[in-house]
Amino acid sequence: MRAVLLMICIVLLASCTSQQCRESVEPETIALKTERLELELFESKSATDVEGFLESHPDFAQLFLHADQYPADSILAKRMFGLIQNPSIDTLYEESVNAFEDFDKVVKALEEGLGRLKVYYPNAPSPVIQTCVTGLYNDLFISNEHIMIGMDFFVGPEATYKPQQIPNYILQRYTTEHLAASILQFISSQYIQNTKGESMLAEMIDFGKSYYLLSKILPCTEENILIGYTDEEWGDIFEHENIIWANFVENELLFETSHQIKQKFIGERPTVYEIGDKCPGRIGRWVGWQIINAYAQNTGATVKEIMAETDYNLIFSKSGYKPGR
Repeated sequence: MRAVLLMICIVLLASCTSQQCRESVEPETIALKTERLELELFESKSATDVEGFLESHPDFAQLFLHADQYPADSILAKRMFGLIQNPSIDTLYEESVNAFEDFDKVVKALEEGLGRLKVYYPNAPSPVIQTCVTGLYNDLFISNEHIMIGMDFFVGPEATYKPQQIPNYILQRYTTEHLAASILQFISSQYIQNTKGESMLAEMIDFGKSYYLLSKILPCTEENILIGYTDEEWGDIFEHENIIWANFVENELLFETSHQIKQKFIGERPTVYEIGDKCPGRIGRWVGWQIINAYAQNTGATVKEIMAETDYNLIFSKSGYKPGR
């Protein structure tokens, strides 16, 4: 009887796990090359060793460390070696390595996400992943050829040293949990055709298309992580969706073209005070995502058809989006 009950529990757990993932395509199998450059860099015993490191990784030196801003690699090498010798770097390095202890999970998410993107767009890239600790110099560099990650930016809220130039409401998204979504949203954006218009609604729908595509290539990542909201914020916006939408409609914001006004609802802000004290920034992007979800459900359009559609009025009208229906 105990064995039977154990099997039932296993089946139930498996079914619960599968239900957490949204419907999507099976990814193509890809293996991304990963280079943990911090291990090599911090083994350097002299500035000459660091200069050899820079010469061995010229793309990283140029793209992530901006070596071209120095008269010679030797000068950058001395700077980097001074960083390695700084007593504070030990804490930064250890916390970074600990935060990336499960980095294989991030790599797997990137491989599966890019594998799904290749199903829709066969020419999607397979970039090399490089990680490093650079004393909070640079956070990310992303291209079709490279994904470069400054590990020390993504230690999380318990980090001893935090980047001073990033506001706390944005810094909460600087964790390894958010990394795959941030990277894949940037890479996948090149396959989205922007709608033809300068209105608030046009930009909302463009952002909505971006999050819709991201949700398809990362179907097992929570949707609040995809857009960078906390669990509490995610619950609040769904609870007050009617109020949020009414604010856009009653204040005739959908066809607003003023950049300053659009930024209040689409841009980075801790709170959209115009709607409510607990309404998180970028709420217009979230509404655009809901419009795209409704459009996909009502029309049965494929992912590629949605990404290619440039008529935002058509998308909006056919979505039939209206909270509370």
